[in-house]
Amino acid sequence: MLLDARTLRGIQDGTVTLAFRRWTVPRVRVGTRQRTRVGVVEVTSVERVPLGPDGAPLVSDDDARLAGAASPERLLARGAAREGDLYRVGLRFAGADPRVALRADADLDDAAVEAICARLARMDRAAPEPWTRAYLELVATHPGVVARELAAGVGMERDPFKVRVRRLKELGLTESLDVGYRLSPRGAAFLDATRDG
Repeated sequence: MLLDARTLRGIQDGTVTLAFRRWTVPRVRVGTRQRTRVGVVEVTSVERVPLGPDGAPLVSDDDARLAGAASPERLLARGAAREGDLYRVGLRFAGADPRVALRADADLDDAAVEAICARLARMDRAAPEPWTRAYLELVATHPGVVARELAAGVGMERDPFKVRVRRLKELGLTESLDVGYRLSPRGAAFLDATRDG
């Protein structure tokens, strides 16, 4: 579920606790957790909005305010062109993204290095050819370069390239910038620890 920056800030500070979406079927479930730029957001409820006698969804002033909208009319106008029923989605800030702390952990002992190596080896085995080390080196030598250019450098299309970099991000080895990526402190420490291997 896409959430804009203003909504995310509201969820983080507690002023936004609802979102409204038009769906033919709900696309999230209660308990779903989504990592965002401000941290983890959890879905606390998903309810179809009932219709009033005129056939329009019943959205209260309080609902609109809790969704960060000035009025129910403004809220309803946002997704008016989309098909499907209107759903009220309860949201809450569930804490910091755990990858942030992982990225900062550059104190790698031998066991941590071996564990990362094992994960990267599994990723490499699942691909036609090994790629993880080359991607880490590429990001290390070209921080802040747009993904399209990095992808071309390894002969990949942009989207599959980004999927692979996200997998490295899950291990705390890379982090996204406004444009491109860079190695995290953990990623730099891992490269240093395995430079000769």
